[in-house]
Amino acid sequence: MTTPRTRFAGVRDRLESLEFGTRWQAWGFEFLLFGFKQAWACLFGGLMLALLLATHLFYPADAPLARYDFLTLAALSIQLAMLALRLETLAEARVILAFHVVGTIMELFKTTMGSWTYPEPSLLRIGDVPLFSGFMYAAVGSYIARTWRGFDIGFRRYPPRWQPILLATAIYANFFTHHFVPDLRWGLFAATAWIFRSTWVAFTVFRARRAMPLLLGFLLVSLFIWFAENIATFANAWRYPAQAHGWSMVPLAKLGAWYLLMIISFVLVSRLHDPSPKRALQPAQ
Repeated sequence: MTTPRTRFAGVRDRLESLEFGTRWQAWGFEFLLFGFKQAWACLFGGLMLALLLATHLFYPADAPLARYDFLTLAALSIQLAMLALRLETLAEARVILAFHVVGTIMELFKTTMGSWTYPEPSLLRIGDVPLFSGFMYAAVGSYIARTWRGFDIGFRRYPPRWQPILLATAIYANFFTHHFVPDLRWGLFAATAWIFRSTWVAFTVFRARRAMPLLLGFLLVSLFIWFAENIATFANAWRYPAQAHGWSMVPLAKLGAWYLLMIISFVLVSRLHDPSPKRALQPAQ
């Protein structure tokens, strides 16, 4: 499937067409370009984190609009602006919306079970879940979709497509069922390792085709999501039971939950693409 080009595609083309006199200059530029592309892929999530911190520090306590409601309207405005400015495709937005819905359903269940709470009042909410929370899941989907496009993602030895879909379904179900029956997450970790044991993700930063094990890529992205979650809980976006009497770092064990949840997002975004290899995806020499 051919993904429609966005405004960023032209910028990327110009940057990737630059010429350098020495290999060291090219490597230095590739390093900087990697950071730029990553920052661009994080645009939605970065803006959301900035809003969480800014409103936590500066939002007026007596404002007629509750802080959570402001965050919901701001997140919706960002999403619409990204579509209007062609920073995101409509097909990507539909997949991100699906992850938004998937995340909100889980939020409703988890808050009912006391896994975490939203301590501030709001009108734009379903049950105990303010609507801005779904955009935090959408930010993960947005990052994966934009990374896939910006880095020209491809795969080597990708498993049959039914396997990741079945894995993502089992992961999602376990987020609910582990409250009533034994937690299967260690089995899901083992299944993830087995299914993607031979899969390499290939990407292009500048010109050379690079590659790394997909499982390592999952871990690195999950780690940065965990960092972002610490910032979000510091900004009082939500609280875990251990943070009821004051902020503390999110337990590292939550990294595993994000690892599994990110696979759900990855599988949803992969519906836009054909992950089977169509060209050589060997790491650059």
